[in-house]
Amino acid sequence: MPNLEDRVCLVAGATRGAGRGTAVALGEQGATVYVTGRTTRERVSEYERPGETIEETAELVTEAGGTGIAVPTDHLEPDQVAALVARIDGEHGRLDVLVNDIWGGERLVEWDVPIWEHDLAKGLRLLRLAVDTHLVTSHHALPLLLRARAPGGGLLVEMTDGTEEYNREHYRLSAYYDLAKSSILRLGWSMARELAPHGATAVVLTPGWMRSEIMLDAFGVTEETWRDALEAQPHFVISETPRFVGRAVAALAADPERARHNGASLSSGGLAREYGFTDVDGSRPDAWRYLREVQDPGLPADATGYR
Repeated sequence: MPNLEDRVCLVAGATRGAGRGTAVALGEQGATVYVTGRTTRERVSEYERPGETIEETAELVTEAGGTGIAVPTDHLEPDQVAALVARIDGEHGRLDVLVNDIWGGERLVEWDVPIWEHDLAKGLRLLRLAVDTHLVTSHHALPLLLRARAPGGGLLVEMTDGTEEYNREHYRLSAYYDLAKSSILRLGWSMARELAPHGATAVVLTPGWMRSEIMLDAFGVTEETWRDALEAQPHFVISETPRFVGRAVAALAADPERARHNGASLSSGGLAREYGFTDVDGSRPDAWRYLREVQDPGLPADATGYR
């Protein structure tokens, strides 16, 4: 794996899931990682998951070998984001990697409910959390990203759910969720056009079926016992840890030729094939290929050849 000891990174939305996994994976390679979110040891967000804090994420980054710095931030509040960026500027004068992973909409989605029956306030709140937060963060942080001194320039990673190909062909079971995740695909493409003339790269990245803290809770399992969930959902066999997509970010950050991916829709499994990294168990799950070739056609669950 690459050495990122000289990199300054910001993972926006790092209390849990892909954000936490990405922060820790960058820490594995020695990076300095600012981690943000709304849940701290003193204040719990509307998620009401007090055990998942940005302080804990920062500590995990440091334990992994990097330097974790927790900064409480509500990314819907421009003044808070501006203060965050000003702090990074004052302490380092640059930003090498920005990962926009802010989300927070799991409890707002009403699955398989038509838009005229879906709670309107929840739907609009979901879009604000999923899209507006990314715009606010990019507005304030990208000027600092353009000062990156790393080979290949600054790197912006827009985290979403689903590849461009998959989301174009599949309805994601909620008009609000579908719009939120597809909007990020287009946002990454747009940012690539704006950043390229300044020597920076923007990509959109999706994990596969991720064993996030919330997903494990939904199945009533832990990371150690996750295979027990296969009885209820056999296709969960293709799942991956949050660290896997984080290692995809680390691989991109270390690649001085990453501009070839500018504007691309990428997946953790696809980048694992390209860069050779693995999940924490040594496997390389390729969830989106599995979904298209096994799960969606209705074939029996079998990850042979897909991890």
